[in-house]
Parts: sequence; structure tokens; C-alpha cells
Amino acid sequence: MDQLSTQFDDLWAIVVEVWQTSFLGYSVGDGLAATGVIVLAIVFRGLLAHLVLRRVIKAAESTETGLDDALVKALYGPVKLLPVILGVYVATLILDLQADGAQFSGRQLVQSLIVVGLFWALHNAVEPVARLSAPLRQALNPVMIDWLAKALRILFIIIGAATIMHIWGIPVAPVIGGLGLLGVAVGLGAQDLFRNLIAGILILTEKRFVPGEWVKVDGIVEGTVEQINFRSTLVRRFDKGPVFVPNSKLADNAVTNFSRMTHRRIRWMIGVEYSATTEQLKYIRDHVLEYVLNHPEYAKPPEVSTFMRVDSFNTSSIDFFLYCFTRTTNWGEWLRIKEELAFEIKRIVKEAGTDFAYPTTTVHIADGVERFIPPEVSQHADNPATDARQDRSIARGESGEGE
Repeated sequence: MDQLSTQFDDLWAIVVEVWQTSFLGYSVGDGLAATGVIVLAIVFRGLLAHLVLRRVIKAAESTETGLDDALVKALYGPVKLLPVILGVYVATLILDLQADGAQFSGRQLVQSLIVVGLFWALHNAVEPVARLSAPLRQALNPVMIDWLAKALRILFIIIGAATIMHIWGIPVAPVIGGLGLLGVAVGLGAQDLFRNLIAGILILTEKRFVPGEWVKVDGIVEGTVEQINFRSTLVRRFDKGPVFVPNSKLADNAVTNFSRMTHRRIRWMIGVEYSATTEQLKYIRDHVLEYVLNHPEYAKPPEVSTFMRVDSFNTSSIDFFLYCFTRTTNWGEWLRIKEELAFEIKRIVKEAGTDFAYPTTTVHIADGVERFIPPEVSQHADNPATDARQDRSIARGESGEGE
């Protein structure tokens, strides 16, 4: 009987030992209690998000300013971490992990979670503050603000990681030194990357272009700028194909920024018949020029140069040179204005009693034999009986830069 009692006592001692040490070296009861606290903290986290934070977001959306909306949404995740931090802190107290002789430092764990929450909030708050701050928008262009926001977010991640390493007693200086050596090794093999990064900074500081503008780099790309990244710039061509251009290509080559045109040019050569009289030529010249100068959608001298002159005697036409600028730089509006100008010129030429020149072939008849003589030869024929009239319809138009 005594032997049986002794065995039972040994079994009970084993059970007690298992109960007190099997939860990662801690009591099972304390472990279950700590687990329960963490589960309750996670449940409370969900309730906090559903009942409190969503109401705060709705209240922020009802205000006129957009800064509070952006900040509340940015801090949504870090605030939801607060109940978890509180639950972990209570759990460490239950497991007595705050004591100096504890196998696992609960104090360091709680400190690490606080650092994560703090730098998470700072990381998320950078972009809304940068984008919605009026002084920053006035001092810098949107792309520079975006670059600074990216750099700050990366900086907060690095500082947060270094802080957590310091909390756990990991030396930060050797790690930074090792990263420095790694950076030198990477830099030697990534000179092109740094060259493009510096070129991107030069593009931003010189403000050559910003997203949304139409640019052309001869022999490289023409299209609309969508993104200016650290290494390359995304330009979408007019056929909607994306082109990723290294920043060095945009910094070393001449860039035409059509979006910053002050006016849009119309440059035409207009040919009329050789049979037109001097009075008819003057009539066409004066009325076309009058139309352009009196039209509100055309820029006026001395702001721009405007010409409508008889320019040359062409092979089979007398050519006018029309040179003017529209106030709009929008391509669709410019096409409409140019079309209306073409209609008006057509009307004026008809009203003057003449017509546009058109290509003709001259046939000379001598001694009853028909002979073909090219226009450029017949124009200089010495025979006074020769009919050297050569007409060619031309309305050659040069659409101007970028079209």
C-alpha cells in the first residue's frame, strides 16, 4: 500500500511539473491565461476598428479639409495595433516575463511593438502630409514631393529597424559598417543606377517636365510623361505603348516640352493660278490677314509674328506664305481653328475671282506636230506664241513643331 501511495505521489509530482513547465517553460495555467488575454485583445482590436475608427473616418470625411481624412486613414492600422500591445503587455505580466531573470524579455517585446506602431504611423503619415501641405506644393513640384515622401518612408523603416535592434542588444554600428561595405561593392557594379538617379534629380530640379506633359526626345521617344522614378521615366507614346526611358537619356539629350508652348503655329504655302491679277493677289492677301488679325482665337503682333505675303513664283503657281499662331495649344482645338481658316481662305480665293493652282501638262503644237514639253522647260520657252500657262493646285501646310 505504501508503495502504491509512493507511486501515486511520483505521478502527481510529474503532473505538477508538466503543468508548471510545459508551456515554453512556464505554467500551463499562466500560458492559457496569457493566451486568453491576447485573444481578447485581438477581439477588442476588431471592435475598436468597427465601432470607433470607422466613425472617426466618417467624421473626418464630413469636414472640408482633406488632410484629416488622409491622416486618419494613414493611422488606421497603427491605432488598431494598440489593443494588441496592451494584450501582450498583460500577458507578459501574467507569465512574469518582465522580471530581470526571465527566460524571455517581455519588456523588450513590448518596447519593440511600440516602436513598430510608432514608426508605422510615421511611415503612413508621410504621404498625406506631403501631398496636402500647401507650402510644400508651392515650393516643390509634385514629383519632387513624391521623391521626398519615398525617401522619408525608407528612412523611417531604417530608423525603426535600428531602434528594435538596439532594444534587443544587437550592435547597430557593425551592421551599418557591413552595409556600408556592401553598398560600396554594389555601387561599383551599379554605376549606371546611380548615374540615372543623379540624372533624375537634375530633371526634377531643372523642372524640365512633370507627369502629364507631352515631351519629345529626338531619336528616343515622344509621348506623355506618366511617372518619374529613381532610375527611369515612364513615357506613354500616342499609340498607348509604355516606354521606360533611363533618366540619363532625358538629362543628356535635348527635350522638347510641347505642353509648355505658349501658342501653336500655323505655317502654310498657298498657291493660286498664274492668271491671277495683282489686284486679286492683294485682295486675297488683305482679306486673309484681316481674318487672322480680327479673329479672337489667334494671337496678335507684337506678341507673335503674323504674315500673309506673296512669297514666290513656283513651277505652276504664285505662292502665298501664311504664318500665324493660335492662342490655344490644345491639339483638337487647334485642328478646328485651322479647318475654319481653310474654309475662309477657300471662300476668299473664290470671292477674288481666281482659283487655286493645280497640276497641268502643257502640250505645244508646232508645224502640226504635238510635242510634250515638261512644265519646267515650257516655262522658259523662247517662242512668243507658246502658251506657257502652267497651273498647279497647292495648299501645302506645315503643321508646326511637334505635330
